[in-house]
Amino acid sequence: MAEEMKEHIYIIPLRDARRMPRWKRANGAIKDIRKYLAKHMKTEDVKLDKTINEKVWSRGAEKPPSKIRVRAMKMEDGQVQAELALES
Repeated sequence: MAEEMKEHIYIIPLRDARRMPRWKRANGAIKDIRKYLAKHMKTEDVKLDKTINEKVWSRGAEKPPSKIRVRAMKMEDGQVQAELALES
């Protein structure tokens, strides 16, 4: 039985991570992504793919990207799985 999914592509701004101390910015960006997806997909159960983590940490802890494009899929059980969306 296939699970019914709702799929959305979001461009998530990460500018709030710039207000944190330099060495906490990438951690803050990951938390911001989770918070954004929880709000917009209306659930607290958010799982991030490792590609998102690699993209945020690619320039180190002090310089996360200013925004990130994410594909989020909400499963029947309410869990949201997010992965890095391809640039088109």
